[in-house]
Amino acid sequence: MNKETHDSLLDVRDLNQFYGESHTLWDLDLSVIKGKCTCLMGRNGVGKTTLLQCIMGLQEVRSGSIIFNGEEIQNQIAEKRAGMGLGYVPQGRQIFPQLTVGENLELGLFARTDGVKKIPEYIFDLFPVLKDMINRRGGDLSGGQQQQLAIGRALVIDPEMLILDEPTEGIQPNIVQQIGDIIIKLGTEMGITVLLVEQKLPFARRVGDYFCLMERGKNVATGEISELNDDLVKKFLTV
Repeated sequence: MNKETHDSLLDVRDLNQFYGESHTLWDLDLSVIKGKCTCLMGRNGVGKTTLLQCIMGLQEVRSGSIIFNGEEIQNQIAEKRAGMGLGYVPQGRQIFPQLTVGENLELGLFARTDGVKKIPEYIFDLFPVLKDMINRRGGDLSGGQQQQLAIGRALVIDPEMLILDEPTEGIQPNIVQQIGDIIIKLGTEMGITVLLVEQKLPFARRVGDYFCLMERGKNVATGEISELNDDLVKKFLTV
């Protein structure tokens, strides 16, 4: 089934981005289908994180368009994009170690436009450990617990789309399993669209509906996750 027959929540079109004189993203196209998980994959240094940062407004784009929910957002400031329904968990989590778990989660409330001032209860249904550790400092949590906190904080803003940059990196296997369960649940039960940068092929195949492969700043292959065959893996993912 062709992706174009589905409704896309995010469309990136002809995107070009530079670091100084270095051309990093080249006429890049990407469609992210509403309510599904799209896995963005490729070897290190091909531009995956840069693309996410462009979508979130953390990197300037030279040309092209980023359309979210039918609205061009490439000229919107990063804070505005969060308020429009884009949740982002960067690589390395970037929680605040000196703040408590509760205080970290409450930071997500500032991006909400509906006036909600209380952490939604479903966050604790998804991540019971966060409720147990609500008064613990973020820096005292394990790496896996910090990753759950980072995802929980992004979900507090009530996003239509959650963008995750390598959420399983350096995480113990049981937490990786839990994060996978939650990504699946976000789409199937909550209708949240996910764009996921992921290096672990079995994890991507488990949680993903679609894939996009990048090479040297370009989109070189897309399709349903079942179409991610051994030839593509060998050509674009094997180190």
